[in-house]
Amino acid sequence: MIRRIAISTGGGDAPGLNAVIRAVVLSATNRGWECFGIRDGFNGILCPERYPEGGLIPITRDKVRGIGHLGGTILGTTNKGDPLQFPTIQADGSVVLRDRSGEVLVYFQKENLDALISVGGDGSLAIAHALHKKGLRVVGVPKTIDNDLDKTFTTFGFDTAVSFATDCIDRLHTTAESHHRVLVMEVMGRYAGWIGLHSGIAGAAHCILIPEIPFDIDKVADMVRRRDQQGRMYSIVVVAEGAAPAEGGRQVIEPAGHGRLERLGGVGDAVARALQERTGKEARVVVLGHLLRGGSPTSFDRLAALRFGAAAVRALDEGLSGVMVSLSHPNVVYVALEEVAGRMKSVPLDSDTLQTARDIGICLGD
Repeated sequence: MIRRIAISTGGGDAPGLNAVIRAVVLSATNRGWECFGIRDGFNGILCPERYPEGGLIPITRDKVRGIGHLGGTILGTTNKGDPLQFPTIQADGSVVLRDRSGEVLVYFQKENLDALISVGGDGSLAIAHALHKKGLRVVGVPKTIDNDLDKTFTTFGFDTAVSFATDCIDRLHTTAESHHRVLVMEVMGRYAGWIGLHSGIAGAAHCILIPEIPFDIDKVADMVRRRDQQGRMYSIVVVAEGAAPAEGGRQVIEPAGHGRLERLGGVGDAVARALQERTGKEARVVVLGHLLRGGSPTSFDRLAALRFGAAAVRALDEGLSGVMVSLSHPNVVYVALEEVAGRMKSVPLDSDTLQTARDIGICLGD
């Protein structure tokens, strides 16, 4: 019997997180369950000294009233609080990674929490899978603007990111054409090119560079020259942060270490400089960065998030654990976390979306 459940939102934030929280709380309280939110991923449990008001907070109907359209998460989040390898500062100032997942299980027992709904991306769902194997009752909810989670058609936050990026491309067209420039727009996505590909096609970019297709910068420069010869004296290039040339590696701002992932970035600037050198045209770069994470979710993402949150509660009510709710058009279904943890969904090279880009003449750098 379930009486008390907890919800955590870990990893990078995404528009729609508050809508998930709202759906979980309303669906659970309608069943007579109590809901609690864990602050900042699992930090509310593992670092209680940071939270004078408590690392575990009750979430009632009143707390979730009017939050469905808000970006961010009322619970906070972090991508540096993995309980399986939690960074701990030693007396000498060094940092070691410790497995503190056992403390999470003890905490759930102490607080009489019957289950966890973990909302997150690949890292958070891998943690959820590990906690499930240790005996915790867990249901996962897929979340990432990158859309790189396997076994789900889409994740909430992706549509909002693509919509914003497309709007930015629309704006870049007018200024690039006015100044006869090459404008390079760098977008997030880590090792998957979903945001770059979808926004680039929707925004009528002339070149799209994604991690799945190593690019040849000379071919991109040839595209710019051809457009000039045709009297189209400007070009828009969309580049995903994980894109890399056929000869060379990804652009990394900060390497991985102490439980954090490597930070990608800088490829847009590198592409702009290379194109300016090769074509003689003025090239500028725009980095959208965390603008893609912010703002209110689109109606599609709000509905997806609400459906996911309600389905997560239904899964617990049906006695399930170790599963993730997934969008398999037109329904929300359940898939085992072991089929999701540690797996990434890249853009298929034979996808019709990618073929559409080729058919309408968009340069992909290959």
